[in-house]
Amino acid sequence: MDPLRQAQDSATRGSRRALPGTGPLLLEIDLTVAPADPAPGDPLARLSSRGRPQRGPLLRALHEAGSDRRVVGLVAKVGGTPGWAAAQELREGVAAFAATGKPTVAWAETFSAGGGDLPAYVLASAFDEVWLQPSGDLALLGVAVETTFLRGALDKLGVEPEIEGRHEYKNAVDRISRTGLTDAHRESLERLSGSLLDRAVADVARGRGLAVEEVRRLVDTGPRTATEARAAGLVDRLGYRDEVYASVRERVGERAELLFADRWRPRRKPALPSLPGRPRGHVALVEVRGGIVSGASRRGPMGPSVGSDTVSADLRAVLDDDAARAVVLHVDSPGGSSVASDTIWREVCRVRESGRPVVVSMGSVAASGGYYVACPADVVVALPATLTGSIGVFGGKFVVSELLERLGLSTGAVEQGARARMYSSRRPFTDEERERLDASLDQVYEDFTRRVADGRGLSREAVEAVARGRVWTGADAQQVGLVDELGGLHEAVRIARERADLPVRAPVRPARHVAPLARLGRPRNSEDPRTALVGTGLGDLDRLAAVLGLPTGAALRMPSLSLG
Repeated sequence: MDPLRQAQDSATRGSRRALPGTGPLLLEIDLTVAPADPAPGDPLARLSSRGRPQRGPLLRALHEAGSDRRVVGLVAKVGGTPGWAAAQELREGVAAFAATGKPTVAWAETFSAGGGDLPAYVLASAFDEVWLQPSGDLALLGVAVETTFLRGALDKLGVEPEIEGRHEYKNAVDRISRTGLTDAHRESLERLSGSLLDRAVADVARGRGLAVEEVRRLVDTGPRTATEARAAGLVDRLGYRDEVYASVRERVGERAELLFADRWRPRRKPALPSLPGRPRGHVALVEVRGGIVSGASRRGPMGPSVGSDTVSADLRAVLDDDAARAVVLHVDSPGGSSVASDTIWREVCRVRESGRPVVVSMGSVAASGGYYVACPADVVVALPATLTGSIGVFGGKFVVSELLERLGLSTGAVEQGARARMYSSRRPFTDEERERLDASLDQVYEDFTRRVADGRGLSREAVEAVARGRVWTGADAQQVGLVDELGGLHEAVRIARERADLPVRAPVRPARHVAPLARLGRPRNSEDPRTALVGTGLGDLDRLAAVLGLPTGAALRMPSLSLG
């Protein structure tokens, strides 16, 4: 068991013997593992995430616990390879806690796990004191983006991709149909990596009190041993866990009890009575997490998929709830089906037309179909490292006739209708069929860019300049008008409360809540809250293809990227 968890178990046993909330609390976090973020209404996901820090309660503690007189400080173990966006969102929370003047201490065994620990160190730099184990290293090695191209393997297999995209920056097509980077693909990736590094260098410089030029030099001349890192001003002290905790207790007092930050709860205050005839309001949270598909949301071995039926039911529930005064749409999706994305888009528009403000909070990725569903919102909030945009479309099929021949398999077919086998993988498109495919993709692209122009209040020319399938970081997307504000979920909730004229502590609740026993019953109709609950299994082949990033009709999907 991790020493941090052992310490907490000991503290928890001790707290059971004392009156709750009577002594000072020293909050701690294990940030070497990614915080769990189970989707609301998914009890199995919540069960499987037990034992890991919970993202929602953790962020709440970071932003609110600093004002709690019981809380005397924060100590965190850092390291590993958190995602860029996740590290930035946590960093905002640490900065909010540190702004209260209470001690914040980060400690790490090392920052050199394969050279990919830069996001973890950027997070650590928000703490007012950073410790590193004497045997550890600190690797600030910059940012690299790697893309795997499938064309060579497909050629060896005898599989011919017949995929069309709109337009030159829609690099999901390049991964399938090419063996290397095009000029447009390289341009996009160079800007993505440059944006990430620029922000990382600025954050480290600000956190460590160093010049930006000096941090750039340290990045280009790393990695460093622990002693060298201290000499360079990247860490404050060298030591082991016991020495870290002894030092923190000298600052906050020996009586402080350890408590994992996500276990912290504010003191309850008496509820104020609501005004006659006016229900107490709340912010409704709607999740769009995973590849976007038609039907209900699903869990599967390849990851989650978010169904248009499930999200639409959540948004319709908002319309039926007078107390739901605003919506935060949390989008963490690379996109998927164009039809499913359009279905969700329509429900977002209906909520906004009802007079309720809709605020989008983008996670690590909200691109292609993920941006499609976000663009009609009143306010779009993204983290600086969010991957977004990718306003484009691709579609087509894989032709496996040569592969079948190599395997000694042959095909016999009959067809009624000149194009009954248009999407058969056993023969190529005809010229006339390719013309119809192009017309379909052109129409989807036209619809997509029009939706963005209308939702963002931009001219079609302005949208075209930032569309064409190009992926942007959140920081760059704000500069080109695709994003309004930089921040995480906490900032999105703050804006939603403000726009809905709600109190600063108005609750945030899932749009739909179905009790566990009620889930066992069959829905009475399509408006029943039990419809389109999260399920299990792979579902149909289209859903599996969407999870794998393969074309399914007209796909609004961002290519996968490896960011190091």
